Amino acid sequence: MTKALSQENGFIKPGRQKRSSLGRQEAIWGLLCISPWLLGFILFTAGPIIASFLISLTRWDIVNPPRWTGLSNYVQILTDDKDFRQALKVTTTFAAVSLPLHIGLGLGLSLLLNLKVKGMNVYRTLFYLPAVLPAVSVTFLWVWIFNPRFGLFNYLLSLVGIEGPAWFLSPRWALPGLIIMSLWGLGGGAVIYLAGLQNIPPHLYEAAEIDGANFWQRFWRITIPLLTPTLFFQLVMSLIGLFQTFVSAYVATRGGPLKSTLFYMLYLYQKAFGSLQMGYGAALAWILTVIILVLTVLVFRSSALWVYYESERPRR
Repeated sequence: MTKALSQENGFIKPGRQKRSSLGRQEAIWGLLCISPWLLGFILFTAGPIIASFLISLTRWDIVNPPRWTGLSNYVQILTDDKDFRQALKVTTTFAAVSLPLHIGLGLGLSLLLNLKVKGMNVYRTLFYLPAVLPAVSVTFLWVWIFNPRFGLFNYLLSLVGIEGPAWFLSPRWALPGLIIMSLWGLGGGAVIYLAGLQNIPPHLYEAAEIDGANFWQRFWRITIPLLTPTLFFQLVMSLIGLFQTFVSAYVATRGGPLKSTLFYMLYLYQKAFGSLQMGYGAALAWILTVIILVLTVLVFRSSALWVYYESERPRR
């Protein structure tokens, strides 16, 4: 009687005490297990992020102690830096032209790699190989290909009576040359599209074929809608990657000629490590972060209008 009354008056049962103790032990062990990752995240990710923002509010040349200047770096970048506007223009142009090419050509390549052809695994490996090759070595290869005097590209053009341009030596053709060069790694995206294509149930194509649908009808009515999650993923990742282009411009052109290939990341590098304006470079990095974040959020917000998920289809 007394025990029942005590339990009704709010005393914890022995079984509940045991379960509570086990829960605390599991929480402690869980924290201990993730502590290496948590420590690494704090030291190598969260810490540098906070430090970079604080550095962006200073003038610091590494040699002398940083001097607090508040938002002056941001004000100077947004109001008085012509090279910032040029770098943003070059990067935006590069991304706006390259993004549709990467998505369209990558999807087309994946459709070819999805065909039932003997030895297809070899072709898939060969097309994916450029995506894992060292970027610096590949860039040097393309510099030779685009050489205006003895490069392979101009030689092929000369065979059909076309005089090739100066490419990386020309302010007009340097950026188009880098856009063409960026298509070298299409195989990486094509493999991701290929995985999405192979997840589409074959019976949908069979039913459409029985109903008399041709290739293009099957492509637009079945392939594209069911591939939109993969297209969405590729759109986000390609957008982020293209705005962070650095190696190809640094190795091939160093931003020239006449700043026609002054990419944003290259300009950031020049300011931070070339001129030792670390605070200015950190401010440039944070502005780029905000730009990419805004664009990514817009893409995510638009996904409700065009991305189709099988698990979210309306139930009757």
